[in-house]
Amino acid sequence: MAAGFKMAEPLEYHRSFLKENCRPDGRELSEFRTTSINIGSISTADGSALVKMGNTTVICGVKAKLANPLVEAPGKGFIVPNVDLPPLCSSQFRPGPPGEQAQAASQFMADIIESSEVLQTEDLCIERAKLCWTLYCDLMCLDYDGNLLDACSLALLAALKNTALPEVSVNDETGVPQVDLDKRLGLKIARHPVAASFCAFDDSVLADPTGEEERLATSRLTVVTDEEGRLCSLHKPGGTPLSGEKLRELIGRATARQKELHKLIDKVIKSIT
Repeated sequence: MAAGFKMAEPLEYHRSFLKENCRPDGRELSEFRTTSINIGSISTADGSALVKMGNTTVICGVKAKLANPLVEAPGKGFIVPNVDLPPLCSSQFRPGPPGEQAQAASQFMADIIESSEVLQTEDLCIERAKLCWTLYCDLMCLDYDGNLLDACSLALLAALKNTALPEVSVNDETGVPQVDLDKRLGLKIARHPVAASFCAFDDSVLADPTGEEERLATSRLTVVTDEEGRLCSLHKPGGTPLSGEKLRELIGRATARQKELHKLIDKVIKSIT
């Protein structure tokens, strides 16, 4: 009976739960789904992490390649994120070139990297105007059930914290780079940006929306903060407006979420070192 009601009237089905201040999956409105992190999941990558938020699962692999710095930025390296939403993660995605959602997520990751200054790109320069590192951060969704941005941002941060680059020197005579794979050094992570997403549903605001809640929501908001409580990014793709008071409340909740997940990453890293 409940399954039929959910299929025929999904909006009313969700409203029946919201009247009782809960959600179909048993969570409270402000409750985030259980989150787990596995670090070093890809042995062939220079750094990797797998993040699971409820049923949403994202894996990130970091691959470092040597490159020439840009003429306009001779003392900097590059960080290039890319989000992939293959058909295997959800029937709503199709094979072929990256769709609109995947492209938007990739741009969001690039914006987080730049606005939060998660690491200084100067640290990726090996020899000014001659040689630098490019970090290709490939994020693949293995299972999609909403809130892609939170899972991707956490997987990216955990993978960067797991990344270790080989020692590189440039031969003075030949100018050829010499890579020592036996000597590796971890990245200097300057800040720890974490995303927290919410969706508005009538007069209610839900934290960490599922895929179905996202589809029914009237608006969505993603807040990115760091360990100092600094607001790094605010992403609201249209929808109904939020009051200043509600916005301040959600930023506060995002800050608390950042602290929680920052501790989780550190705990996982300590457990494997």
